[in-house]
Amino acid sequence: MKHSGMNTLCVHAAHSPDAAVGSIAEPIYLSTTFERSADGDYSHGYRYSREGTPNRSALESCVAALEGGVGAAAFASGLAANMAVLDLLGAGERLVASRESYYGSVKQFVDVTRQRGAMLELVDFRDTVAAKAAVAGGARLVWIETPTNPLLNVTDIRLAASIAHDAGALLVCDNTFATPVCQHPFKLGADVVIHSATKYLGGHSDVLSGVAVVREDEALLERLRAWQRMAGAPLAPFDSWLLRRSIATLALRVRAQCQGALAVAEFLAAHRGVERVFYPGLASHPGHAVARAQMHGGFGAVLSVCVAGGAEAAMRAASRTRLFTRATSLGGVESLIEHRASIEGPGSRTPQNLLRLSVGIEEPEDLVEDLTQALAR
Repeated sequence: MKHSGMNTLCVHAAHSPDAAVGSIAEPIYLSTTFERSADGDYSHGYRYSREGTPNRSALESCVAALEGGVGAAAFASGLAANMAVLDLLGAGERLVASRESYYGSVKQFVDVTRQRGAMLELVDFRDTVAAKAAVAGGARLVWIETPTNPLLNVTDIRLAASIAHDAGALLVCDNTFATPVCQHPFKLGADVVIHSATKYLGGHSDVLSGVAVVREDEALLERLRAWQRMAGAPLAPFDSWLLRRSIATLALRVRAQCQGALAVAEFLAAHRGVERVFYPGLASHPGHAVARAQMHGGFGAVLSVCVAGGAEAAMRAASRTRLFTRATSLGGVESLIEHRASIEGPGSRTPQNLLRLSVGIEEPEDLVEDLTQALAR
């Protein structure tokens, strides 16, 4: 039976009662090694936990189903998932990536291309002419993140896919902020989707993880899984179990978080103590039309604001929140707030008065009340 509803997929994809005892909750298989048959074969399908485990297989099948891909590989972190895809780059090949991306990803792009003798070009994909010019010279990978972290810029995925494919490149799309609840990059032409699964897929700030999903290329999927095995970077059984358990409520959580984020964004956009709000769900956002065309079910639950009065005023507002916890990360059920530039460190291009907010599942009116008192002069 084929399921299409997102809530249905979140609950039932790669999940069924345990065949051995009928338990509804999937068992956690902690074994590092598996029994061979008398003839030496591995008739149960598993040999050694670095190469595969039942819990990781279930998780990977689940995420692949949510994104609409042929398969997935789960890693010990989002950056490890990035590294598996970056391993596709050879000496002399080019990576064209979004200039406005998660700073950890950009650092990886710089370091990996330098170490491999590959080339890197960072470009603003909102500038179609610049994007086409950057890719036209040939590229192995085109890497986008939409919406971006932390400025919430929006890239037209279908257009980026066309530009990449015309140059013979693969389009990689980081779908962490949107999740498959709000955005399906494969339907718009992406070849690989990346998730820092620590965020929304996990949703409870308790499991570090990353996933790379492949649209249709089986050979590409196997290459990513080979890197997963040889680098020793797969997601552990218990972490895989935690993540698959959390995904059951993914759509419920993300939709509620999106509604809360929109309410918070609208409040902040009208507040005299705020200079600017970055959130694609606002009609005033430069990428709103593109976001509305390619996102569904919400515009994500992360927003950023520039607080009037500079860095000092921003830090003061963050220090006064009571429901928003001052912490790095996003996507959990609890709301978080952080001064982004100080996290990114020297060389950060993020405005010094910018605060990034991750909206949880608390009542939106309670979050608005908290921000009201935090921003009071």
